[in-house]
Amino acid sequence: MLKDITLGQYFPGNTIVHRLDPRTKLIAVVLYIAALFTANNWSATALVLLTLVFCVALSRIRPKALFKGLKPLIVIVILTAVLNLFYSDGNVICSFWVLRITDNGIRRAVLMVLRIILLVCGTFLLTYTTSPLQLTDGLEQLLSPLKKLRFPVHELSMMMSIALRFIPTLIEETDKIISAQKARGADFESGSLVRRAKALLPILVPLVVSAFRRADELATAMECRCYNGGEGRTRMKVLRMGRNDYLALAFWALILAGSIILTRYGI
Repeated sequence: MLKDITLGQYFPGNTIVHRLDPRTKLIAVVLYIAALFTANNWSATALVLLTLVFCVALSRIRPKALFKGLKPLIVIVILTAVLNLFYSDGNVICSFWVLRITDNGIRRAVLMVLRIILLVCGTFLLTYTTSPLQLTDGLEQLLSPLKKLRFPVHELSMMMSIALRFIPTLIEETDKIISAQKARGADFESGSLVRRAKALLPILVPLVVSAFRRADELATAMECRCYNGGEGRTRMKVLRMGRNDYLALAFWALILAGSIILTRYGI
């Protein structure tokens, strides 16, 4: 299950999506999320879904990679579907005991499940097509107006990028620790839920120690390279937005407007 978590991974490529400015992709993700949460009917949700499929096709990211990242969220998806299915008002289709299934419940359950899946796939597509360094530069540029308020923009962007980049590393480290514990006779799969949760406690100590060790090594490496924050820092590659970036922003603005119109008028 841990190997299925792909958040933070980057798949190098030379597609039009990979070549977009990171600021464009960050703003596009915000517009995408706004359009997704604005969509409250089938037509608006279908518009967002088709747009995501189009972007995935342009990026040449395999759909299998996106669906693989959904496996750890199966419990959340099922719980969301059940809560919306049994606890919504409307015309009762069937009922048993204190539970009842309504037509609005089925509609809300399907829409909420689609919303979660589209939200996860859309955000994963950002990390799949944008390197951690590009994300750091893009975040810093977008948050640069806050520098006038003495806000540590560069440091915040760097921390967010490092945290995102370390997710696959820590997952790999956790998998190694679990394999080592199993080789010593540890059992993580049998027994009650409480027993399995207690069996995971011996994993936390070596994982925390490993995380601190990696953080210390990273800090030492940055100090050896004379890193001193964002003050007076220059870039080898200066971010510049081109025609494709403005077209992409206009495209996502139209998608958001289309989602609002389809939701409001119930088309």
